[in-house]
Amino acid sequence: MNKTKTRPFDVANYLNDEEDVVEYLRQVLEEGDPVELGAALGAIARARGMSQLARDTGLSRESLYKSLSGERAPNSDTLFRVMKALGLKLSVQPATP
Repeated sequence: MNKTKTRPFDVANYLNDEEDVVEYLRQVLEEGDPVELGAALGAIARARGMSQLARDTGLSRESLYKSLSGERAPNSDTLFRVMKALGLKLSVQPATP
């Protein structure tokens, strides 16, 4: 009997361009869960390279993995440093009723 080998799903494998990244973050932000936002930024970081992100933010890889693991919400300093290093920015608009 042949056993099929599978890997766990990782959204980082599907973030191929800026359009994918923006749409993914848009959906996560609509949910409004800061833990999920951290996990999403972690997926984007893995897709682009965590080592480079560590250099660009001045944070250690270990710290980034922990902060962006999806187990807890990243603090605001980490959030803004990561967003800037990834070339992303947040914008605000009125919520629709």
